Amino acid sequence: MKIKILFITAFLTVGSIFSQTLQSPSQFLGYEIGTRFTRNHKVVDYFKYVSNTLSNVKLEKYGETNEHRPLYLSYISSQENINNLETIRKNNLTQTGILSGNSKNNKAIVWLSYNVHGNEASSTEAAMLTLYELVTKKAAWLENTVVIIDPSVNPDGRDRYVNWYNQVKSTPYNSNQDAKEHVEPWPSGRPNHYLFDLNRDWAWVTQVESAQRIKMYNKWMPHVHVDFHEQFINNPYYFAPAAEPFHEIISDWQREFQTEIGKNHASYFDKEGWLYFTKESFDLLYPSYGDTYPTYMGAIGMTYEQAGHGMAGLGTNTDQGEVLTLKDRATHHLTTGLSTVEVSSKNAEKLNTEFRKFFKNDAIEFKSYVLKNENEDKTNRLKALLDTHEITYKNTNTGTVKGYDYSTQKEAKMNVSSSDLVIHTNQPKGKMVKVLFEPKAKIVDSLTYDITAWSLPYAHGFKAIASKTKVSSSASKTTKPITNLIDKSAYAYISKWNSLKDATFLGALLQANITPRFSEKPFSIAGKSYERGTLIILRNDNRNDDFDTKLITIANKHQRELANVSTGFVSSGADFGSYSVKPINQQKVAVLSGKGTSSLSFGEIWHFFETQLQYPITNVNSDNFSYLDYSKYDVIIIPDGRYNSVLTKTTLEKLKTWARSGGTLIAIGNALNSFADKNEFSLKKKVSEEIIKEANLIPFADRERKSVAHLITGSIFKSTLDNTHPLAFGYGKTYFSLKLGGTTYEYLKDGNNVAYFDENVKNVSGYAGSKAIKNVPKSVLFAEEKMGSGSIIYMVDNPLFRSFWQNGKLFVANAVFLLNSDKLK
Repeated sequence: MKIKILFITAFLTVGSIFSQTLQSPSQFLGYEIGTRFTRNHKVVDYFKYVSNTLSNVKLEKYGETNEHRPLYLSYISSQENINNLETIRKNNLTQTGILSGNSKNNKAIVWLSYNVHGNEASSTEAAMLTLYELVTKKAAWLENTVVIIDPSVNPDGRDRYVNWYNQVKSTPYNSNQDAKEHVEPWPSGRPNHYLFDLNRDWAWVTQVESAQRIKMYNKWMPHVHVDFHEQFINNPYYFAPAAEPFHEIISDWQREFQTEIGKNHASYFDKEGWLYFTKESFDLLYPSYGDTYPTYMGAIGMTYEQAGHGMAGLGTNTDQGEVLTLKDRATHHLTTGLSTVEVSSKNAEKLNTEFRKFFKNDAIEFKSYVLKNENEDKTNRLKALLDTHEITYKNTNTGTVKGYDYSTQKEAKMNVSSSDLVIHTNQPKGKMVKVLFEPKAKIVDSLTYDITAWSLPYAHGFKAIASKTKVSSSASKTTKPITNLIDKSAYAYISKWNSLKDATFLGALLQANITPRFSEKPFSIAGKSYERGTLIILRNDNRNDDFDTKLITIANKHQRELANVSTGFVSSGADFGSYSVKPINQQKVAVLSGKGTSSLSFGEIWHFFETQLQYPITNVNSDNFSYLDYSKYDVIIIPDGRYNSVLTKTTLEKLKTWARSGGTLIAIGNALNSFADKNEFSLKKKVSEEIIKEANLIPFADRERKSVAHLITGSIFKSTLDNTHPLAFGYGKTYFSLKLGGTTYEYLKDGNNVAYFDENVKNVSGYAGSKAIKNVPKSVLFAEEKMGSGSIIYMVDNPLFRSFWQNGKLFVANAVFLLNSDKLK
């Protein structure tokens, strides 16, 4: 017994010595935190060092970025808690209903996420300080608290910023705002490798960082989650409570606890005389943020914003005549991080009690969301997203359901079969189901920080019903794999065209030097009917010995079902030798990037082609665009952006000449401003007389709130489609578009108005200002202006926005592959 006591005493003594001799971040790195930016691998080294030194800190690699930087989580708690970490995790999930059982948890679980925006770089420096302070000075809080630290959510963006800054900074740093070290170049370090804003990707999970993080988040379901950010250099520190609007599912407790944490932060800031603000700028509505997503999963989700951003560097002069330093910025984030853990530790029992209550979903109005399975690809794509969030789904039983019809915005009935999808809200994540599927979110304040509509049935292009009664259902069925067989006697192989997967398959064929065709007219053959856009792969176009083998291999890989026919003589429509059955040649695609270009829009296009369409593009720099040999390319895409100095009169004339020879120019979003109201082009802006009349007449105090009347902040509108035009092949006669702004354009007088808003259009969901909405009726959405044998495609709304508006992506593929692609250049 004495030996055992001596052993325990010795163990505790060694642990105490480790704690006392643990190197601080500054000691380990060889410089004081705040005097240099720490590259990501050095941050990882410090976290590894602490976990290797202390047994009450555990480090787990959870993933890797596109640029192969590792992603880590650090678990910090008492030794007893670390020894029982898996039990704590499972007990916590039992409280939600995700795991079965009656176990309860009495530990607070606090997750701290740093540097989701790479150039908001003080937070990762603060992460190292926070880790050190917790294990050396705040051990008492860890007795009933597990702290999870993600030191850098976006290491690719962080290193892009840090590497640039280290290359250009003065020594010592120059605090003059005009200095080069405060003027970050395009595309900045804010986004990830594909230039996506990871703080807007939590729900849509389009990026590898998000997918790997969400998997870990679902394993833990923390009670508190903080996202550390930076804002512009003249702003005081922002912390909770958040601004209105709050989504209606947010509980009173979640609101109250935000305030309690905010008051604790304020007590520390007050002692130091530091400025701060709350309740003003950052609302809790859009579900894909690092504060809202955790909130809708039962946590206290919060954003903390320190002044700084990419223009701050190691130190910069503010407009108030002060010097804002990296050291100060990191200290402020350290303070709020520790304060969060402190309040959570003091309220661990209450956090768990209220967390359990959040997962009771009896009060949710809609009990089931039913989605018509008219396209297996769409259904499987949505299932994959739900699987990522561990949201369960089933298939409906054959019959009729009634409720709110997403297509008509009225009560209606819909016949359902055993292949249709139903998502119930009586499941652990029922509140998140409501947020993602509700036809329209309740908005109590029109001043919001982001888009106000995102409903998945619209985003994914489903016919859907929201039912106030639970719909009868059965276990979800699995999809059987497709296995095509070679038919050497086939005159042609036929493949459908109504999803992005069909376009990816087409791209693979072209890259394998297989030439397909598409039909501009519907047709029937061998007892089957086919719609416009259907792919027809003729043996006559592909006279190679390995044609069948290559085709079948690619089709099976992409799970495309081929129909083989022995003749080109159709029962109805155009025969396969008709001019209406056009060949698709390999398209060489260039995408504009650099100065003037929205980095987010360019990133969406880059990501779309590289990871989804899997088709090569050439990224060209805007500085060189006027000198580019356009004849090398069949398609040129101009992302959203402002191009006054890029798309000059000379360059536009050059583009017109290129288009006349058969090129396809695609302009997206604000890029249309470079073409509108010019004599050489048909595009004309719609101008609101009310905007002109009200100029300078609004009282200053009312200007911000009054201005939203002229805005459309991510609202859904129903458009009419001419689906006989190749740009709309694969679609029905209507399309729900996410409108991101109030700029509208008249119908083209000379051209094809492929998608447009008629005179009766209204916003289906989301906020649209009373003045802005008046300009939407009788305006164009997607249009083609013919230029000789080529085209200019105008896309007013961005169909690739954040890569989550899935139903718009086929328009881009159509523009690339089906317009002017029969021309050999």
